[in-house]
Amino acid sequence: MNSPGAVGSFLRKPYSAAYFFIFPSFLLLIVFHVLPFLSSFIIAMLNMQVSFRTARFVGLEHYVRVFSDRFFINAVRVTLRFTATEIPIQTAIGLLLAALLTKNSPFNKLMRSIFFLPIIVSATAMGIMWNLILHSNIGLITHWLNMLGFGRLNFLNTPELALNTVVFVTIWRTFGISILILVAAMQAVPDDYYDAAEIDGAGKVRQFWSITFPSILPAFWFLLMTRIIGSLQVFDIVFTLTRGRPNWTTETLVAYVYRRAMDQSSNMGYATAMCQFLFAFILIITMIQYTVMTKTEK
Repeated sequence: MNSPGAVGSFLRKPYSAAYFFIFPSFLLLIVFHVLPFLSSFIIAMLNMQVSFRTARFVGLEHYVRVFSDRFFINAVRVTLRFTATEIPIQTAIGLLLAALLTKNSPFNKLMRSIFFLPIIVSATAMGIMWNLILHSNIGLITHWLNMLGFGRLNFLNTPELALNTVVFVTIWRTFGISILILVAAMQAVPDDYYDAAEIDGAGKVRQFWSITFPSILPAFWFLLMTRIIGSLQVFDIVFTLTRGRPNWTTETLVAYVYRRAMDQSSNMGYATAMCQFLFAFILIITMIQYTVMTKTEK
C-alpha cells in the first residue's frame, strides 16, 4: 500500500531527475564495459575461434602459455621500448612549445591550431598517408633524401629504423593534444606570480621551473598518465604503417593480440588472456603514477 506513495515521494525529490538522466549512460556502461570485462574471464579459459563456433575449456592454460610465448615476450619488449622512447620526447616537445605558445597572440593561436590538426584526422588515414610518404620507391621524403645523397632509405622495412619511424609518426600525430592541455594549464597561472619573480630578478627559465612547472603539475601528471596508457595500447599506427614488420620488430602487444585473434589460426581465448595481462600491467602503472602524483602535490 505504501509502495506507490514511496515512488511518488522519490520522484518529487530534486535529485530524482539526476538519476533519470544518468540511467541511460549507466546502462550503456554496464552493457559495453562491465559485462564484457566480466565475460573476458570466461573467454580466456576457452579455446575458441573468432567465429565462436567451437569452444573447448582449457582452464588456466592460456595464462600459463604467455610466459613461454616468444612472440608475446617480443611484443611486450617492443611495446615498452616504444613507450620509453615516445613519452619523454613528446612530453619535452609539448612543454617547450606550450611555453612558447602560451600568450594569446594571433600567431600563437594559428600555430596551436596547426599543431592540433593531426589529432582530429583518423589514425588509419594518417598511417596510410605516412606509408606513402615514407615508401622506399615512391615516397616523397625518401626521394628527397636520395637526391641529397643519402640513398633510398627504407624506413618501414629496416629493423633499425622501423620502430623509430613509428615513434616519429605517433609523436607527430598526438603532440598537439599535449600542447593544448599544457597551454590551458599555463594560462591559468596568475600573472602576479611572474610580476613578483621579475621584481626579484628571476629570468624566464627560472620562472618556468620555479613557478610555471610546479603550478601545472596536476595537468602534467594527467597528460603523462593518459599518454602512457595510450602508448601501451598503440595499435592503429603500427597496423597501417608496418603491420609488425620487419620480422615483428614493430609488433606491439595490442598488434599481436589482434593477430592471434583474427588470423587463420585465431584463438580468441588466448588473445583475451593477453589482454588481461595488459590490463593488469596498465592498472599497476597507473596506480604507481597516481601514488607518486598525490605525494608530489602534497
